[in-house]
Amino acid sequence: MMSRLHGHGHDHQDVPSDPALRVKALESLLVEKGLVDPEALDAIIDTYEHKTGPRNGAKVVARAWVDSAYKRRLMNDATAAIAELGYGGRQGEHMVVVENTPQVHNLVVCTLCSCYPWSVLGLPPVWYKSAPYRSRAVIDPRGVLREFGIDVAEDAEVRVWDSTAELRYLVLPERPAGTEKLSEEGLAALVTRDAMVGVGKVTL
Repeated sequence: MMSRLHGHGHDHQDVPSDPALRVKALESLLVEKGLVDPEALDAIIDTYEHKTGPRNGAKVVARAWVDSAYKRRLMNDATAAIAELGYGGRQGEHMVVVENTPQVHNLVVCTLCSCYPWSVLGLPPVWYKSAPYRSRAVIDPRGVLREFGIDVAEDAEVRVWDSTAELRYLVLPERPAGTEKLSEEGLAALVTRDAMVGVGKVTL
């Protein structure tokens, strides 16, 4: 019956239920048909994960640390200030920057899916997309932060920001002590993706 409906008689394979397996199966099919060059695909992924991804956000953070006027623009209109450095576009059209201080620690989550500012943070990590992180970040943010190795002082406030398709967040981490003599480039090298999501801190 199925073959008559489709107009052909070959066997149908079940699609894997796991999203990662489905992606791998689709990738294998595209490569097999000569529609995708696996080396080019690897290069694109590497670019988003390590080059045009978190490195972009790190440069934004470092500029804010060394340039108070830029920081004011960043806090007032993050999308425009980030665009000044040449970053923006898809998945980063409407940005808000929230600043960590000794009194406030910010944490970013997307409770509905995995909305994430690709243009400044690259590809979202697996844990960011996981159901446990998405639910527990709201219910028990301090507990989640402890699991990432961060103990927020009891008298400090933890603020959780829920990213959406319309609005995405970037955490401006605290600048670590002892970095006064570092160049902007040197500061950017210290900034991690996790610190810009709020589950990490910048250290020397």
